Amino acid sequence: MNKQATELTMLGIAQAGHLMARGELTASALTEAFLARIAAVDGKIASFVTLTAERARAAAEQADRERRGGLVRGPLHGIPIALKDIYETEGVRTTGHSLLRLDYVPTSDAETVRRLKAGGAVILGKLATHEFANGAMTPDQPFPPARNPWNPDYQPGGSSSGSGAAVAAALCLGAMGSDTGGSIRNPAGYCGTAGIKPTYGLVSRCGIFPLSFSFDTAGPLAWTVEDNALMLDVLAGYDANDQASVRAPKVDYGAATRRPIAGLRIALPRTWYDGQLTPDMAKGMDEAVRVLRDLGAVVEDVVFPDIRDYHICGRVIITAEAHAIHRREVIETPDKFGYTTRRRFQLGAFITAEQYLSALRFRRKLQLDTRGAMRGYDLVLAPNQWGPPDKFVEPQPIFHFLGKPSLSMPFNVTGQPALTVCCGFGSDGFPLAFQLAGRPFDEASVLAAGAAYERATPWRQRRPTL
Repeated sequence: MNKQATELTMLGIAQAGHLMARGELTASALTEAFLARIAAVDGKIASFVTLTAERARAAAEQADRERRGGLVRGPLHGIPIALKDIYETEGVRTTGHSLLRLDYVPTSDAETVRRLKAGGAVILGKLATHEFANGAMTPDQPFPPARNPWNPDYQPGGSSSGSGAAVAAALCLGAMGSDTGGSIRNPAGYCGTAGIKPTYGLVSRCGIFPLSFSFDTAGPLAWTVEDNALMLDVLAGYDANDQASVRAPKVDYGAATRRPIAGLRIALPRTWYDGQLTPDMAKGMDEAVRVLRDLGAVVEDVVFPDIRDYHICGRVIITAEAHAIHRREVIETPDKFGYTTRRRFQLGAFITAEQYLSALRFRRKLQLDTRGAMRGYDLVLAPNQWGPPDKFVEPQPIFHFLGKPSLSMPFNVTGQPALTVCCGFGSDGFPLAFQLAGRPFDEASVLAAGAAYERATPWRQRRPTL
């Protein structure tokens, strides 16, 4: 592909929107640039499982006609995005990366997809995921595994693996993921993008394959924090068809990214990770603290509940609920699952009702204790990952969560909004990342701090080479 087309795919959502508003760029030209780049480089990372090129071209042409007529639908009008393949799409197969849904073609869109289309977004296709957002990518599944664009020999993180890889590789301007135990933030961190798990209940899950009813959260990944905010502006809002949906006040998240952060108080749960990070990740955290302090934020060490308590509580609830959702298929057609997915779902059969209910009660205690630890603070700052991603090996670990506790799980247990932000690169070339979490429904403060950090650092200028 030519240099001009490559440069177009390196734009952000906000940048592309400004160019279209000034008449210097069309949605059709932008879409063709992305389709060309997908054709040129996606064979190396396998982020797409279904490409909807003609639908994308038609949507881009419609966006151009509307803009010429003076109609602007919002910040995503004419913007090419892609969807994790657990989002139902009318007339387009939705597989969950599983043989069980290989030929499933929904008759309606997920609510989030409907909102994206209503906002004028151009949907390029469906992205790879860990099977049903829970398993790993193994050879007994219908599509090849998505790979990390910084080094394709390594994992991109999951379960929104294709979403993180595609955004980092400049194959779309934004992508939809889901986060039950870190599945937006893991690939965002390992692939060097920004990604936000909104507050539980802010974004509809209607029409998204479920994994754990009390944890599942839908959200975006994009190259910058500001671009995440612009996607959230379109996605957020009450949906009567989602029992977890909350009527929250309307917020201009894009505007929030321009707020100053001087005076923001940030709690640092150093006991979660002190002495356990790789040297590169430890240095990245120290530098992140320094930058945020230089921007006027107050960052102080605060004692939170043990990281292992969040991890164990979350894993029990997710494992029990995932088994309840997939129990019949695991019993009747176990061979249709990848071996790792099947074993993870089967594990839930050994959790008793008493253990599940105890975990739910413990979750409430952790929520209250976390709220107490945050008293007097606006945000929490924590590492996103212990170190670099894992290399692809076979067989892959089945019960990966029996190792180190998840740094992302605390904010799934509490339901708080949590944003992943790139904070540099290790000596191995892989991205480093931290999380910013806020009080429930205070995405605005989370996004403000993340965007301020990005403006003060050079990391958004560095892209993987494919």
